[in-house]
Amino acid sequence: MSSTFRSLRYRNARLFFAGLAVSNVGTWLQLTAMSLLVYQLTGEASAVGISVACQFVPMLVLGAWAGAVADAHDKRRMAILTQSGLAVQALLLGSLDLSGAINLPLIYVMSFVVGVVNAFDNPARRGLVTELVDHDDIPNATSLNTAVMTGSRIFGPALAALFVATIGTGWCFLINGLTFFAIIFSLTAIRPDEMFRMPRRPRGGQPVREALRFVIGRRDMLLVYVTMVIVSTFAFNQTVVLPKLADERWGGDSAFGVVLAVTSIGSLTGSLLTARHQRVSMRWFLGNIVVLSISGFGLAWAPSIWIAFAWSIPFGLGGAGFITSANAITQQESPSDMRSRLMALQAVAFLGSTPIGGPITGFIADGISAEWALAYGSVISLLCVVGATLYWTATPHPVSPSP
Repeated sequence: MSSTFRSLRYRNARLFFAGLAVSNVGTWLQLTAMSLLVYQLTGEASAVGISVACQFVPMLVLGAWAGAVADAHDKRRMAILTQSGLAVQALLLGSLDLSGAINLPLIYVMSFVVGVVNAFDNPARRGLVTELVDHDDIPNATSLNTAVMTGSRIFGPALAALFVATIGTGWCFLINGLTFFAIIFSLTAIRPDEMFRMPRRPRGGQPVREALRFVIGRRDMLLVYVTMVIVSTFAFNQTVVLPKLADERWGGDSAFGVVLAVTSIGSLTGSLLTARHQRVSMRWFLGNIVVLSISGFGLAWAPSIWIAFAWSIPFGLGGAGFITSANAITQQESPSDMRSRLMALQAVAFLGSTPIGGPITGFIADGISAEWALAYGSVISLLCVVGATLYWTATPHPVSPSP
């Protein structure tokens, strides 16, 4: 089997990724429809930013503790519970929308609810991936996990662009609710006796502080996490700014879903390229940020939808390569009984920064320009790469721990 897809030789991994692919098409369908719904109700990118912030505030507050919970419990059972909760939320949201009861405050509340569930689902689901394959294949499995999630963006946003214009946002939410049954079925069909279970964290102690001490004590991990906070805060707010940018430059807000779908073609490519690496290097991690930043400038000032498509490919490639590299480095360098906590801290760095960056990006789009709302993140990211490179070359490289 190709080195890119070597994790698929495990039956449990094949089951999991198949269910995840179907479910995440629905997830991106809902996320895109939600941004379009808020923008259609208000016409303001700042309102979209607030909606996104409501969804990710729980990750910022609860993420690290949720990782400690996942390290101490059965991750498969925990993921079944959280995925079921997300299904209920989507079906309820769709019912409210179709009944005409939906409004902006209610959207904020429902976004917060899904954020709470996601705070616990993220470390459980991502930690489970590492138990589906042997230790040597963990970096590949985490890269394929990201590839499946980014690849589903090719279809989810494009379907949202079609469905919102024809059947409305409410049906998008209901369809998403139904797609969760695919991942729930996959999780229940996994054979526990074929899993590569990691030792659970002992009860008690200081689990979050232990994980923080590990990150601070490792120069490579500290560099990855600090870089993730900075880049994610300012350069990963596409769902906030692209609806306004599409409305002003590319012929209407419905173009948002199509541009996001094309971006995902690049995202899938970036994830698969990272999956080919047996071990992911810091050079690859930082290089993808450069690709993301440069293409962000081009996308911001793309004069037509076709030029936007051209810039969207490297924009998605760099973004997914950045995320996938961070995941792989975290997994390949972390102790086995700390993986969920470290992945939770990484989710806090990546997703927990959105409540800060989302509103900032929205206010820049409304107060300055939609172009600079996208491009300012590229400027900050390039400066971050310069600082990270100087730090990495000036310090001794750490020795990886034994698995």
